[in-house]
Amino acid sequence: MNAPAFCQGIQHYGEKWPDFDTKAAKALIAEGQSAIAEVSDEAAYQTLLGADALRYLTLQVTGSKGSGHPGGFASSAEAHASLIMLGHTNIVTEVGHHAPGFYSSMFLDSSLEEMGINTMDDMMKRFREKHGLLGHLSGAIPGLLAPAGPLGQGQHFAMAGALLHPGKLFPVTIGDGGMGEPYVLNSMMHFNTAYPSITNFLPVLVWNGYSQEHHSMVSRMSNDEMIAYWKGHGFKEVVLVDAKEFDDSKQSGAYVDSTHFSHGQRLAFAKAVLQGVDKAARSALGGTLTAFIIKQLKGSGVHTVGAKSHNLYPKDTLDQPHIIEGLKRRALPPEAWQIVRDNFSRAGGGPAVKTAVTETELDIVAMPKLAMEEFKPTDKAVPATAMGALVAQMGKADARFVVTNADGNEASAMKNINDALKIRHPTVDPLYNQEPNGQVYEPLNEDACAGLAAGLALFGSRSLWLSYESFAINGWPIIQTVTQAMAELRRKTPSIVCMFTAGALEQGRNGWTHQRPEIENFFAAMMRNGNVFPLFPCDANSIQTVYEYATSSVNKGMVIIASKSPLPVYMSLAESKQAVERGAATIYQSAGGDKGTVVFAATGDMVLLPVFAAKDKLEAEGYSVRIVAVVNPRALYRPTDVAWDTVSQPDNAFMDDDHFNALFDGDALIAVSGGPSASLEPVLLRTRAPKRDTFCWKRGETTASADEIMEFNGITADAMTARAKALLK
Repeated sequence: MNAPAFCQGIQHYGEKWPDFDTKAAKALIAEGQSAIAEVSDEAAYQTLLGADALRYLTLQVTGSKGSGHPGGFASSAEAHASLIMLGHTNIVTEVGHHAPGFYSSMFLDSSLEEMGINTMDDMMKRFREKHGLLGHLSGAIPGLLAPAGPLGQGQHFAMAGALLHPGKLFPVTIGDGGMGEPYVLNSMMHFNTAYPSITNFLPVLVWNGYSQEHHSMVSRMSNDEMIAYWKGHGFKEVVLVDAKEFDDSKQSGAYVDSTHFSHGQRLAFAKAVLQGVDKAARSALGGTLTAFIIKQLKGSGVHTVGAKSHNLYPKDTLDQPHIIEGLKRRALPPEAWQIVRDNFSRAGGGPAVKTAVTETELDIVAMPKLAMEEFKPTDKAVPATAMGALVAQMGKADARFVVTNADGNEASAMKNINDALKIRHPTVDPLYNQEPNGQVYEPLNEDACAGLAAGLALFGSRSLWLSYESFAINGWPIIQTVTQAMAELRRKTPSIVCMFTAGALEQGRNGWTHQRPEIENFFAAMMRNGNVFPLFPCDANSIQTVYEYATSSVNKGMVIIASKSPLPVYMSLAESKQAVERGAATIYQSAGGDKGTVVFAATGDMVLLPVFAAKDKLEAEGYSVRIVAVVNPRALYRPTDVAWDTVSQPDNAFMDDDHFNALFDGDALIAVSGGPSASLEPVLLRTRAPKRDTFCWKRGETTASADEIMEFNGITADAMTARAKALLK
């Protein structure tokens, strides 16, 4: 059989479709072109060939491992193929379970050859294997723009791409299984209010009636209700193509499988989808907020339908009759595979690995020299405000720079950011620093804040997400997704930088709702990933050097945790710079004391107040005290503790034993944190001190002051003094 070389491993071939020799004599996207010239019968014919090729590959590659998710993508195949044929290849998705379909698309356009996947045999061998095609999308796969895992994230990448690349369309496929969550449409609505001229992203709703294991929560909506749902969120144009309207196979129910239509009606449906996608794309690129909806039964064209098509299990292998039957239904003639390869590899100007916007580094302004204010040791200064001044400089130097914050910068003592960069809002109001072209993005949704900031960083632009530490967990999942993607990228991109203010110790009157520092355990656990850096500046000088350190880095997740209260200054700027690079620094050392040396290792700023008070008590009784500010705990691990050598743009700057021991050697070591203790794990792992203990956060309570909340948690000078003396007995 005269099949193209890349087809090696395809197990089933079919007969030529009617009119194949006239409508598929050659690829409609000719060499040197990037899209079909018009939506014609021939274009619909070749679009349908592409859709069935995608279905076939998706089923065979998942069947090769008896694992993976073919059903959801199968119901989107005509829409995906239409986008490709129209030259819109910068496609992202909300749905990680559509991964096999996206891999199939990258296989068809030859992008996977970049990772040594040249044939179907290669793709099956590498599917869901280490250094291969992981089960959900990753930013490391050639030609694919962004990762996809938790639902509700994909639209952020599409909006970031649209903001950075006007004139290019960024479609994002969204499954109706995730439509029961409000933030998908909500985030797009807020973005459109803030950026009304940025409409070149196109949500493509794959409305197939089912989610992962049951009917979707929007499956009972009528077409009119679904359109109204989108229009109620600001979409001016909603194009819906319903397979039911083309059904001549007498299927029951609101959702039907178009692959059971007659050949003529399959082509009619494919043409309607192609026309609808073309209309929607032109509308979105023309300045109108637009959505496209394809309504078709989940699993259309694969081994079964509905939620049962979602996932393959070990029994669903390529030698099973139901899988064989599904493959044979979609099998194409050898000649068709070359037509599809030619179209897909030329669409958008070439294979996605060469043309997707994320395959090259975005050209951004050089990191500016930040003018820092040197606070004196006799000063009290607000760390958050000191950092805000640098953020303002960053925004002035880089017009693409965006700051996101749900609870407001002013509430975090960072009004200087708003003064300089302005809140992006359609209502001009100088009192509130509002301007339509501001660089501060403030949706009241941490997911939307984190999502846009993370999307911009992944796509190559600088950004900053500011939040209260207590609410950060609501946006953290996409930051985790993006930092993992950055660890795998084949290019440099600015690190995602976050700063979480109003820590638990500052929020006494607000009570436990604002006292959730437990998220620091999350960051601490991620230090071992290799590219995540929780940073704990100890004062207003330290936070400035920490911000510079974080913002000038690449491919990392940088998390700054600091207070918004006036606090003592312990280090100079020069000392602070050295501390963040090395990991820690001594900020106090007793001159004498003959009863033994107590070392306090502390993460944080406000928590140093009881530490210094304990120092006074201990020195008065004849003890020597050293206080070490742990600014960058990741640098205090041993190299073997961290997967630093597995990530893109690795950092192996770990403190050696001699410097570590010089900081932390003593007769007793007490690790102190205003949050949980996990951030101090590297210190506790390596210390040679014969006695050790920790003082850290336990739980929240309503209190009148920081002192009272620390007392409630046992973080007091008296308690530390008593414990140090007990350890040294």
